[in-house]
Amino acid sequence: LPEELGSKLVSAEKLAIAWIETRTKKELELFRELVKITHDIIDEAFSEEVIVPGVTSTDDVVWFLRQKVTSLGLETWFHPTIDVQRNKEVLKSHIESFSKGKEEQIIQKGDLLHCDFGITYVGLNTDCQQHAYVLKDDEKQVPQFLKDAFKKGNRLQDILTSSMKYGKTGNQILSESLSQAKEEGLKPSIYTHPLGKYGHSAGTTIGMWDSQNGVPFKGDYPLQKNTAYAIELNTTVTIKEWQKDIRIMLEEAGFFGDDVFEYVNERQTNIKPIETK
Repeated sequence: LPEELGSKLVSAEKLAIAWIETRTKKELELFRELVKITHDIIDEAFSEEVIVPGVTSTDDVVWFLRQKVTSLGLETWFHPTIDVQRNKEVLKSHIESFSKGKEEQIIQKGDLLHCDFGITYVGLNTDCQQHAYVLKDDEKQVPQFLKDAFKKGNRLQDILTSSMKYGKTGNQILSESLSQAKEEGLKPSIYTHPLGKYGHSAGTTIGMWDSQNGVPFKGDYPLQKNTAYAIELNTTVTIKEWQKDIRIMLEEAGFFGDDVFEYVNERQTNIKPIETK
C-alpha cells in the first residue's frame, strides 16, 4: 500500500477477540439451559442407576456420558474423563485426572469420584467438573472430612470470582487470588479460561496448569463485561482419616456481566452421595 494508506491501518486483534468473547442476551439464555443439561447428565451418571460398585468401571461411566449426549441430539465437546480418589492410594498429579489414556478402574464403595465433562450446542460449549462419593454400607451421608475438604474448593472459587473486576488483567486476578488463598491456608491451583464459540475461547486467561506465576500475553488481556468463563481450579487437602492428600477439582461456567460475576447455572456446593444396593 502507499505510505499514506498504510499509516491508516491498525490491528483488528482486539476487535476480533471482543467479537468472539462477548455473549449476547440470547446466547446467555441458551447457555443457561445448556449448562443445566450438563448438570442433569452428570447427576444421572453419578447415581445408582448407572454405578454398581464392584462392577461399573470408570470407562463405563465415560461412555454413558457420551451416549446420553448423542441420544439427546447434542455433541460432546471433548472426550469426558472419570477418575477415582480413594483411601490408601497415593495422590497422583492432577494432570493424571484428565488423561484420556489412563487405565480404567472398577468403582468401589468409599470412592471419591470426579468427572470432567462438556457438551456443545449452537456454537456454545460447557465445561464442568464435579465430585461424587459412593457410600459404604454403614454410611448414610458423605463423611464429614470430605464435606469439609469440598468447602475449601468452594472457598477458592469465591476468592477467585470476588477478584474478577472489569479492566483487571488475568495475571492480576490470578496473583491476587493465589495470594489470598495461601494466606487462608489453602493449597491452590487456578487455570480458568474463557468459554465461547470454541471451548478454550479468546479472552482473559487466569492461570494455566504450568503457569501459576502468570500467563504471557493471554494473561495480560483485561477482563471485559458480558463474557463467560470456565471457573476451573483445584485445592489440595490433607485428609488425616485417609492419611493422604486429596484434590478437590472444580469447574463451573460463570458469566461476568456489568462488573458482577454469577454462575450460569449455579455451582456444586456438596459432594453428590451415591447410595447403592
